[in-house]
Amino acid sequence: MRTDLLLRNARIRTLAGADHSGTASSLAVWGGRVLAVDEDVEAERVVDLDGAVVVPGLHDAHQHLAWFGLTLGELDLRVRDLDALYAAVAERAASTPDGWIVGAGYDENKLGGHPTREGLERVAPGRRVWLKHASGHLCVVSGAVLRELGLDERPRDVVGGRVSVDADGRPDGRLEEQAQQLLGALVLPYPLDTLVDAIERGGRVSLSQGVTSVVEAGIGGGWIGRSPVELLAYQRAREAGRLPLRVELMVAADVLRPLDAHPDDDLGLGLDLGLRTGLGDDRLRIGPVKVFSDGSLIGHTCALTEEFADTPGESGYLQDDADALRARILGAHRSGWRVATHAIGDAAIDLVLDAYEEAQRRWPRPDPRHRIEHFGVARADQVARCAALGVVPVPQGRFVGEIGEGMLRALGPTRVPWAYRGRSLLDAGCILPGSSDRPVVDGAPLRGMHDLVNRRTDAGTPFAPEEALSGLEALVAFTVGSARASHQEHERGTLEPGRLADLVVLGDDPVTCDPGAIAEIPVLATYLGGEEVFRA
Repeated sequence: MRTDLLLRNARIRTLAGADHSGTASSLAVWGGRVLAVDEDVEAERVVDLDGAVVVPGLHDAHQHLAWFGLTLGELDLRVRDLDALYAAVAERAASTPDGWIVGAGYDENKLGGHPTREGLERVAPGRRVWLKHASGHLCVVSGAVLRELGLDERPRDVVGGRVSVDADGRPDGRLEEQAQQLLGALVLPYPLDTLVDAIERGGRVSLSQGVTSVVEAGIGGGWIGRSPVELLAYQRAREAGRLPLRVELMVAADVLRPLDAHPDDDLGLGLDLGLRTGLGDDRLRIGPVKVFSDGSLIGHTCALTEEFADTPGESGYLQDDADALRARILGAHRSGWRVATHAIGDAAIDLVLDAYEEAQRRWPRPDPRHRIEHFGVARADQVARCAALGVVPVPQGRFVGEIGEGMLRALGPTRVPWAYRGRSLLDAGCILPGSSDRPVVDGAPLRGMHDLVNRRTDAGTPFAPEEALSGLEALVAFTVGSARASHQEHERGTLEPGRLADLVVLGDDPVTCDPGAIAEIPVLATYLGGEEVFRA
C-alpha cells in the first residue's frame, strides 16, 4: 500500500470507539482522508513527530469568523478601566484625524461602567465613535453618531432593543440588541473585499490555534450580519484560495421569507430557490438558520424568569414578540432547516424548547438536531427536556474564565450552578460541542478546554466546579461533539479510516497533562486534509 503522507512516531489520540479511548502511533493519509492507522505503508512523504501528541482537528461549533477578523483591525478595548478606554480613543482620534473611530471588546464589568457620549465627546470632540461591547449585544456611540440617527435629544422605541438614556431622559450613547440596527444606514454593508480580508485574517489565527473547522454563527442580516451578500464573501475567499479552514454558515433568520412553491409542498420560510441547510461541501456549506430569542448575560439583556442579582427589578427581555419568535422557528423547521436559536436566559430557553417540541410534533422529521446557542442559564428541568427532545445545547467553556466574574455578579450564588453547564449535560445524554463565541472571548480552543476542566474564573474564583469535565471529555467536545452538532460525525471528529485528515500536533496531551496547564499546551502544527497549513 502506498499513500501520500505517513505520520509516524507520534502519540495519536484517534478518539475512536464508544469511549473515545482509541490511540495509535502512526497515521497514513491519502487523498485528503485518513487511509489507515498503525499499518505498515509506503508514503510519498514521511514525517517523524518525535513523540508529539496528535489529536483530530479542533472544531469551534459557534464563533464569528468575519467579525473576529474585523476586530483585528479595530481599537482593542480590553483595557483595565474606563480611563484607559478613553485614553485609547483619544490616541486613535489624534492619529486618525478623519473617519470613524471603531473599537471592540469593552466589558463594563471589568471597566467599572459603560462609556458614555459625554465621555467620548470629551476625548474625541465631534468625531464619529462606535465602541462595540465584548458580547456583541450592545454598543456605545458618540453624540455625532446619535445626531445622524436622529437620537440626539430623545430616544426611539425599538422592538427587541433599547436606546439607553441618562437621568434626564437624553440618549447616553448606548444601543442595546436590535437598537444596534439603527446604525445600519451609516456603517453597512461592508465591502466584499473587506470581508474577504477579515475572513482570511481570522482563519489564519484559528489555524495557528489548532482550529480546522468552524461554524460561523450568523451572516446576511440582523445586527449580526455584515452584508446582505455575506455568503458571497466566503465563496470569493474560497475561490481565491483565501478561505483557510472549513466553514459552516448559519444564515440569519431575518433574511428568510415565505417561499413561493406549489401548495402541496407545504413549505415555510426559506431563501430564494429553496436553498437551505446542507447545500455545499466539506469546505463551505450552509448550516442552520440563526434565530435570536434574547440577549447577553453580562450585558444584562438576556431573558430570565427572575431578576438579575446585581440589578434588582431587571430580568432582561426577548428580541421580538414571543409569538413572532415561535412562528420564525416553526417556519424554518417546516421548510427543512436545522434551527440554531440563541437563548441565554432560562425564560428564553423555555420559549425555544416549546417551539422545537411543537415544530417536531407538527412536521416530524428524523433527527433534526436543532440547537440552542449558549444555553446559558439553564434549570435542571431544562437540561432533562433538552436531552429528551434531542436538542443540542452549545455552551462556551471559555466564558467561565474570561467573563465569569461578571456572570457571578449577575446571577448570584443560587443560579451560578445553572450557568454554562458541562457535566450535567453529558450526564443527561446531550451532545456537548466545544465552542468559543469568538471574538466575545478568546477563541483558542485549548483555553476553552482548560475552563471546561478547571471551572475557575481567570481571577481564580470557583465557578460551579461540579460541572467540570475530564481532559478527555473536553477534547471530545471540541472534536466529536462539535462534529455531531453539525451532523458531520461521519466526516470528522475522529482519526479513523475514511475521515477527513484534519489534525493537530500538540506539545502535550490535554487528556493526561496537569489540568492547570491545558491552556498553555503549544500548537506545533495543523493539518487540513493532510496538508500542513500551520507550523509553529
